[in-house]
This record gives sequence, structure tokens and C-alpha cells, in this order.
Amino acid sequence: MSTSESRPAARPQGIDPRGPRFAAAITSTLLLIATFLSAIGISTAQDAAGWAITDASLIQRAADPGFILLSVIALLFVWSLASPRTQPYGVFFRRFIAPRLAPPVDLEDPRPPQFAQAVGLFVVGLGLALQLFGVPWALPIASAAAFVAAFLNAAFGLCLGCQLYLLLARAGLVGRRPAAA
Repeated sequence: MSTSESRPAARPQGIDPRGPRFAAAITSTLLLIATFLSAIGISTAQDAAGWAITDASLIQRAADPGFILLSVIALLFVWSLASPRTQPYGVFFRRFIAPRLAPPVDLEDPRPPQFAQAVGLFVVGLGLALQLFGVPWALPIASAAAFVAAFLNAAFGLCLGCQLYLLLARAGLVGRRPAAA
């Protein structure tokens, strides 16, 4: 009996790379809508006295439809970081889409896509915070930046956050594994 026959087959490590692209397609659609809503909302409105957002109350800034949708998107980013296995897009992909596809040729390290989610959360969170502080155009710019990144991933498989992760990993700033005992 050979060594490979005596031990159970190791479960392949990694994730199906089509899952994050599927999630990016949904996210980019939501971000496109959020960008539109924030571009026509209080963040960009002007009157004779100046920017409407600077005179708006905190509740008015938070009640902007673009702000509300971007807040939901931020919560989905948080969910994907806190519990990637239960995030709705991933569950939907694994349950309904993946069984209809051929198995993936290669599996992907889950750390770069998860880092990309953190970058998306940072960009969207920054836009939300600046909106609450009354900074004109902050919300649509942050939403548009996140949209571009999600769209590039969904349409072309180019994950900007993953590329940033790889650059930081090469520099030794992220991705270090603990030393074996």
C-alpha cells in the first residue's frame, strides 16, 4: 500500500474564482445604481447659497437614497469579511450557479479577494463618512470608484484589490503565514 493510498485525499484548498466574479457583477450593478442616486442627490445639489449638503442636517445627509444604498453595500462588504461562507452572493453562487458549471480548472487563494472586499469597504466607508461630514461630491466619487473596480472584476476578471494584495504581499506587508512550530 503506497503512502498516497493510506491517507485520505486532501480537500482542495482555495475558492472557485468564478464566485468572486459573480459577486462583483451583482456588486457593480448595485454600485452603478448607488452612483446614479448619489449623483442626483444632496451631495451634488447646489443653490444660490452654495452646496445643499453643507446646509443639510445629519439626518438629511443620511436619508439620501444614494447614501442608503451605499450603506447596504457597505454592510454586504462587512458580511463578506466577517463570514464569507454565509455572504448571500457566495451562497447563491455555490447553491444555484456552481452546480450547473464544470468544476473550476484551478482554485484561487481566498485572501486576495477578501482583501479586495476590505478595500471596497474602505472606499465606500470613506464616501459614507465624508457624506455625513457634508463634503460635496464625496459619495458619488467613492461610489463610482468602487463601481469601476467591481466592474473590471466582473467583466474582465481584473481584480484591482487582488492586485494590490499581491503587491503588498511581495513587499512583505500582508499575507505572511505563521511559522511552523
